[in-house]
Amino acid sequence: MKLLTVLICLVSLTSFAQPKAILDKTTYQFWLNEPKSVEEKNPLFIFLHGRSLSGTNIDRVKRYGALKGVEKGINIPGYLVAPQLPSGPWNADKIDEIVSYMIANYAIDESRIYVTGMSLGGYGTMKYVGKYPNRVAAAIAICGGGEDRDACASTTVPIKLIHGDKDHIVPLKESKKIMTAIQNCDKNAPVELEVVKGGTHGSVEDLYRHIDLYNWLMQYSKK
Repeated sequence: MKLLTVLICLVSLTSFAQPKAILDKTTYQFWLNEPKSVEEKNPLFIFLHGRSLSGTNIDRVKRYGALKGVEKGINIPGYLVAPQLPSGPWNADKIDEIVSYMIANYAIDESRIYVTGMSLGGYGTMKYVGKYPNRVAAAIAICGGGEDRDACASTTVPIKLIHGDKDHIVPLKESKKIMTAIQNCDKNAPVELEVVKGGTHGSVEDLYRHIDLYNWLMQYSKK
């Protein structure tokens, strides 16, 4: 009976794909989580972490965010990449290097490329959207912000900004500021702000453990 239980556990563990580290292929090292069911063309999700996970130990990237959602059982129906930022701010060109690598080596649907991040990764999300708007089908930036100079280039991309009203690390006004900048470029730009009542800088991370976040992204396509 004990042997049967062990075998069942082993089967259960092997039935779920485990994230694998992709090292020395692009400037940023990154984790790759493959979908349970691979289609002819698959969405690509990019997750950008906050400053606390920066460094050279890639295991740190698993501490929160999209990879933690996968660990908790979320079935993301596409490829998920989660790069590690060594230091400083996120660089849009280096993020796009990973996107290009994925397109060249995996069955990626280029009309369904999504980017999301929190804190410093929220700023990185807006930086990538601002420089590569033609790449991105939709984006979600959580408890972050952005630079005004990227706003006008971002007006064609559906963007959701999410921020807790009790965030004392990155204040809510940062998300409001970038939304206003985008709307000043185009009042009809598809950007929205969701304020989480009572949400702190850390508590909003829980959103990555629910499929609703990914479903919001997947309703959009470059087609």
